[in-house]
Amino acid sequence: MPSHSSKAVQRSERAVKTEPRPGLAEGLLNRDFSSPSIDLNDKVVLITGGTGSFGNEFTSMVLQRFKPRKLIVFSRDELKQYEMAQRFPAEKYPCMRYFIGDVRNRDRLEMAMRGVDYVVHAAAMKHVPIAEYNPFECVYTNILGAENVVTAAIRQGVKRVVALSTDKAANPINLYGATKLASDKIFVAANNLAGGDGTRFCVVRYGNVVGSRGSVVPFFRKLIEEKAEYLPITDERMTRFWITLPQGVNFVLSSMALMQGGEIFVPKIPSMRMTELASTLAPNMKIKIVGIRPGEKLHEVMVPEDDGRSTLEIADRYLILPGGHARDQFMIGGASPVPDGFYYASNTNPERLDARGLQQLLAQCFA
Repeated sequence: MPSHSSKAVQRSERAVKTEPRPGLAEGLLNRDFSSPSIDLNDKVVLITGGTGSFGNEFTSMVLQRFKPRKLIVFSRDELKQYEMAQRFPAEKYPCMRYFIGDVRNRDRLEMAMRGVDYVVHAAAMKHVPIAEYNPFECVYTNILGAENVVTAAIRQGVKRVVALSTDKAANPINLYGATKLASDKIFVAANNLAGGDGTRFCVVRYGNVVGSRGSVVPFFRKLIEEKAEYLPITDERMTRFWITLPQGVNFVLSSMALMQGGEIFVPKIPSMRMTELASTLAPNMKIKIVGIRPGEKLHEVMVPEDDGRSTLEIADRYLILPGGHARDQFMIGGASPVPDGFYYASNTNPERLDARGLQQLLAQCFA
């Protein structure tokens, strides 16, 4: 098992169907998921969907910390690749490579992965209502694309692959969540296909990313700037998990260091009621309840109760392990089983993001 600091595996307070506790802003914002760290110096790294919000932040943080031999941005949008190349010019970052391609094309993926050490799979169709209206397109990208990434990585001898998932993949009720659940299953099972000495695959699953493209915070800020009459909320009871882009990138990199193969890593992150989010952003603005959209949940789950039986926890994250996984290796390192009946949901999460914490978080994201 990869070595990691004892602090990264200390037990923390468990949450089992308890009431949220406000006022935890400082501790939550200091949980940056940066330990343990994987060494990407002189390595070849490829990120699918690399021109998105996560891909841009991932590229920026990797270039700040490491000197990779190559950092390959794989995506199907030439304009976004051109814009990204202006942000990370070859003169300053000679390791950068831009590869036009779609995860639906297995041959193109195999060509892109030649000589690659590590892959981060971030490409996906993510918009819930659009996925409901265009189900086959979502299936082609999120499910068949996952299969193509697995096959290409095994054939090209990639060392490790981390696939980005979503809280909507746990107990899914919409097509997007269902396709990401299928994708998660594909990446977990891929370790069996790769064999004992082959490519290792894992999944990271986290909640809404503050400030990412298409998220609710930029949407609300736009309405506020336009002096709209109200902020639309689908249901006053709705809660969501929140994480920042830098935290998300750190979580991917540290999970890549921790992984044995087959784990689903879930960060311990705060939750917030959507009405509290709206009132914090615009205290004097009206809120209008507009009704839940097709495929939308009141609350999100990241560890369903049925998965709790195979879940371990360390200081800053949960590990959902597949059947037959060598959990003893993690427990020797300091991990421990969660209690009976454990589940991890946004409405019962004991770590609640309050108004002060949200303001601090927004200041980090929109500085």
